[in-house]
Order: sequence, then structure tokens, then C-alpha cells
Amino acid sequence: MTTDRLALVLHPRRDATAVVGTVVRWARAHDAEVLVRTEDADRAGTDVRPVDTAELAATCDAVVSVGGDGTMLGALRLVADRPVPVLGVHLGRLGFLVEVQPADLAAALDRLATGQFVLEPHSALRVTVDGAVLVAFNDVALARRPGRGSLAAAMSVNGVRYGYYRCDALVVATPAGSSAYSYAAGGPLLSPSVRGTVVTPSAAMSGISRPLVLSEADRLRLELLADAGTLAVEIDGNPVRDAGPGDVLDVSLQPDAGLVVRFDPEAHQQRSRVKLSLLDLPLLPEQLRELLPADLRARFDPPPLPPES
Repeated sequence: MTTDRLALVLHPRRDATAVVGTVVRWARAHDAEVLVRTEDADRAGTDVRPVDTAELAATCDAVVSVGGDGTMLGALRLVADRPVPVLGVHLGRLGFLVEVQPADLAAALDRLATGQFVLEPHSALRVTVDGAVLVAFNDVALARRPGRGSLAAAMSVNGVRYGYYRCDALVVATPAGSSAYSYAAGGPLLSPSVRGTVVTPSAAMSGISRPLVLSEADRLRLELLADAGTLAVEIDGNPVRDAGPGDVLDVSLQPDAGLVVRFDPEAHQQRSRVKLSLLDLPLLPEQLRELLPADLRARFDPPPLPPES
């Protein structure tokens, strides 16, 4: 693939100096240009070209996201209207989306340039509220603000009203996001191969109290009722605006809105099993043993029995 223009998206607080240096040195050796958003320019050094967000999204050939899953989600949202490969470099904590460690980045860029990778497609939620269009790759949540009432909303699917919610929060999640807020609220885990969404209420008081799974073709509408409180609209965990009585949210699924770089999908799946085990998924003892590296696993194997005489 073409890697003439690499875009950097940096974690807002973590020190990415070493990673930026690796990308710049690689780009210099391969006659490539490194772009960074203007707001990140002071942390990226002088060997990158600062551009506004619109130009970066419209002209880059690939994105290198430096941080954790939150940074990765921001990078995916940045290019959702023009999906390009996004490579995640891990500077965070528990990361499902990131792919490489900083020490492996130079080799990863070589593989990216020579096409030695696969692309993992990710669906996004396209949310319209009060004329504004928002994009989420994990989830969109409506959450009550303390002391300002609760959520009260009528729910329609494809123009047909089905019921209402009265709860503290309502989460609409993609398959990738089903392991986050929705899961914590009691929603199911969706396979990454599922093309659909899950709608999960949190602390339901009346109305619909169970999670609801919708197909990729379904169009969800949430109409906030007259007695709804002031709610925060959160995109991938970030509050972006308030909503209140009379506001309408239209939510639809946008398949293949994000392209995540994977060099070894099987290894990534194994890492994800380890991380999912931290979510208290019930695993059998032999399944837990499989999560251990081979050398560590051998230390727990029982010694072989002596041959029968």
C-alpha cells in the first residue's frame, strides 16, 4: 500500500516522544511525510507537518495512533468518512484495539508499507441529534446528570414504536463496544463478526428493562419525553453535549467505517482472550491454563508418571 503520508494521532497526556522519533526516522528513510494535527504540533517536534484535522483526514494514507484504546477510537472517528488503515501503538493500559509495542514499531511500518498485514473492519454508530452528526465506534450513551432527573425516552425501530425507557442511562453499542459500558450494564457480548447493535438500559425503573439486539439495517430512534431530565450524550465515553425533553436521537450502523491493521490476527485473538478474562468471564481451569505463555505453562504441568513395571 501507499505510505507517502502518515498521520500521527497522539494520546493527549502520555509522552510519545520516542514513538514520534521512530515514525519520523522511518519516514525520512522511505521518503514519506508525517502529518500531525495542529493541536498536537508542540508535542510532535519540528520534523512533522502540522495540518488542520480536515486536511489530515482527507490526505493521509494511513494513521499511526499512539496511546491506548481511547486514542485509537479517536483516530478511527477522525477518518470514518474516508476509512484508511489505522495502526495502534500501545502506550495505554488494557488495549483491545492497539496492535504493536513501541519497540516493534519500525518493523511494523515496514510490514505496513509492503502490504504484510490484514485489515480488521469495524462498524460505527452514526448518531444524529439536533442536526449534528456524531460518530462512535464503541458506543453512544445517554446518561443522567446527578440531581437533574432521569432518562425517559420513547423507542422506535424503523419507524415503529415499541416501548419506552425509564432508567439512569441507555447505551447503544457496536460489537466492539459490547465489552465496555454495555457489558457493565448487563448487556451481552457480541461476536466481532456480528453486524448489529445492542441497546442496554442501566438501572431501569420501568419500561423496557432488558437488552435489545438490532440488525445492521435497523434504524433506532429515541425521543426524549417531557419528563426527561438533563442528560449527557457520550460518544465512546466522552461527553459531547447535553440533551433534554423534546430532543430526538437517530442511530444507525455504518459497517466497515474503520480499518484496523492486524499483523497476526490469531495472536491478537489470543491477547483478547486474556483481556476478556479480566472481565470476569467464566473460564474452565484448562481454559485459564491455555492463556499462559508456553514456558510458564510448562512449570505447572504435572511430572510424567513413571513407566509401569
